[in-house]
Amino acid sequence: MEWFNVGRIVNTHGIRGEVRVLSSTDFEEVRFAPGSKLAVFKKDENKPTWVTVESSRRHKNFILLMFKGYDNINLVEPFKEGLLKVTKDQLADDELEENEYYYFEIMDCEVFSEEGEKIGTVSDILQTGANDVWEIKAPNGKKHYIPYIEDIVKEIDVDEKKITIHVMEGLL
Repeated sequence: MEWFNVGRIVNTHGIRGEVRVLSSTDFEEVRFAPGSKLAVFKKDENKPTWVTVESSRRHKNFILLMFKGYDNINLVEPFKEGLLKVTKDQLADDELEENEYYYFEIMDCEVFSEEGEKIGTVSDILQTGANDVWEIKAPNGKKHYIPYIEDIVKEIDVDEKKITIHVMEGLL
């Protein structure tokens, strides 16, 4: 079965069973909605524990989640430092619009200029609010930051893991 990370449980929150999650999903409002099913992979374990989201709220840079049947800190304590994942089947429910991609589709893509020069590989995706910014690691180890906007990103081929960008003056 193919799994996709949607978050990491960094700690508990309070005594009523909430967990503090660092999100790594494109669809927080869908993924963490009440009734959503998630697999918790406890630290150093390969077998998931399936949970259902009871409540979800944003708190600072985190998402606070409560799971049905886990209403006590002692029940969620073992989840600390665990990963929240979904299956590929669960992704089929997401509605992607034109020019929208999953993070896993963009990560590790090779980035080229319109002239064919290799710039590097996508190593991280940063959410800025206005648009995502892709961290590109060049072959020499240097990092470049490319905004995901129409003026810059010209073509994305997720099957070939190849992205073509327009290199504006001062971008690199």
